Amino acid sequence: MKRILTLGLLMCAVAAQALTPLTRGAFETRQYRNVFVEMGYEPAAVEAKLQEVFNDVFRGPNKVYFEVGDSMGYVSDIKNHDARTEGMSYGLMVAVQFGEKDIFDRLWRWAKKYMQHQEGRREGYFAWSCKTDGTQNAAGAASDGELYFITALIFASNRWGDNTGINYKAEAQHILNCIQPKEYTPEPRPAGFGGFGGGQQGPQRQFLIDPETKLITFTPDGFGNGFTDPSYHIPAFYEVWAKWGDDGRSDFWNECAQKSREFLHKCTNEKTGLNGDQCQYDGSEMAGFRFPRRAQGQQGGAQQAPPRNGNNNFRYDSWRVPMNIALDYEWSCADAEWQRQYGEKIQNFFYSQGVDKFLDQYRPDGTLPEGNEILGAGGFRKLRHSIGLVSTVAAASLLCSHDKSKEFVDHLWNMKHEPFDDGYFDAYYDGLLRLFAFMHLSGHYRVIFPAN
Repeated sequence: MKRILTLGLLMCAVAAQALTPLTRGAFETRQYRNVFVEMGYEPAAVEAKLQEVFNDVFRGPNKVYFEVGDSMGYVSDIKNHDARTEGMSYGLMVAVQFGEKDIFDRLWRWAKKYMQHQEGRREGYFAWSCKTDGTQNAAGAASDGELYFITALIFASNRWGDNTGINYKAEAQHILNCIQPKEYTPEPRPAGFGGFGGGQQGPQRQFLIDPETKLITFTPDGFGNGFTDPSYHIPAFYEVWAKWGDDGRSDFWNECAQKSREFLHKCTNEKTGLNGDQCQYDGSEMAGFRFPRRAQGQQGGAQQAPPRNGNNNFRYDSWRVPMNIALDYEWSCADAEWQRQYGEKIQNFFYSQGVDKFLDQYRPDGTLPEGNEILGAGGFRKLRHSIGLVSTVAAASLLCSHDKSKEFVDHLWNMKHEPFDDGYFDAYYDGLLRLFAFMHLSGHYRVIFPAN
């Protein structure tokens, strides 16, 4: 009886520990939670599941990673028949986290050869989309790609050094020096810029980080440098740059991290925790698209209003925000109180929609989009219960202390990544977000410190 009682008390202690919020991040502690184990899963089963999910993306029949010759490889958005800086940089981050140096080096060589501009005003940036033969579909950059490229390269330098065929640190520093010139002369910024359809074009120089607000741009050129994308905000990545980028701008990158955290407070709905796909630097909706949903006619009939702009809605890009905030919390813990409140708020919203039923696009107030507001994918314009969003909402359990989190984690564990009844299947985006979530929840998405 005494032994049973002791075991019971031990189990209660473990459960209590699992619900204890973090007060210090991994930059300081080098410790990571295995939420799956905390919630009752066997450690060996968790490791096997993690490897299975990795293999689904990189080696299985539905893989999105393909090798080219003896030294290169790419990650493809299968349904769009291209390779994107998003997927290539995600692949680099996964490879360095798993210690897969061959995969990392192959991806980097392909990205550098086909995507990275080596001269001109875009020097150092990467063409965001290429055909799988390397031909560029679009020369411009999408800022999140550079964000991940730099961080993954710094981690590769920390993990493997710079004398094994690729000078990872030098490559990271080259990108940093190209995307964010150290000298900046402020330029006029006309009032009233509204993103799409607006007239203000931002600084003529191509800055990844807007030099006035210290926030990441949607794109570093054209109209895209006048607004941002909440899913591009990963403050802890800037802390990585500050610690190991060695470019003489540690204070600047730490300031960017702080500004990014402040921005995330502004762009999320106070009741639901949802955010739009893009928004202004002050967190407000994209101007010029504030249409009423319906206008009442004088005779009492309903007249259909102009379609709302779906870029103000929570949809594919937005899915990443809960997981990005969880990463910043786990690594830095610099905004812990707000982040914990955010995690429970957004899980409470999706819980109200049904853990196994919530859809993948909403207006920030929690209502459903209609018509052209719904962003199509793979030839379909349809709301779904997508495993990519299931993954990121489950990853937000790192932020939470409420019991609901276990239901989200269990649902992710048991959900199969397979085609829908109508044939739609996304091995790429859904698959990568699923893999990141398993890395987070198993304690395998880590700050990689220098070997020495």
